[in-house]
Amino acid sequence: MKIQLNGRAHDGATTVADAVAAVTEARRGIAAAVNGEVVPKSEWDRPLADGDAVEILTATQGG
Repeated sequence: MKIQLNGRAHDGATTVADAVAAVTEARRGIAAAVNGEVVPKSEWDRPLADGDAVEILTATQGG
């Protein structure tokens, strides 16, 4: 299955959690959206469909 992950073609992610793991190992400060809709962490087991656009964002601190 092919999805767009942070604007690039990606194979292998079948759930939102898989997509997150492909981008970062962080456990906190992560937001995920599928086709422009924010997906709560409690729903990251949600299956992805071919062609879905997934965006993964991580919070950063600075000073």
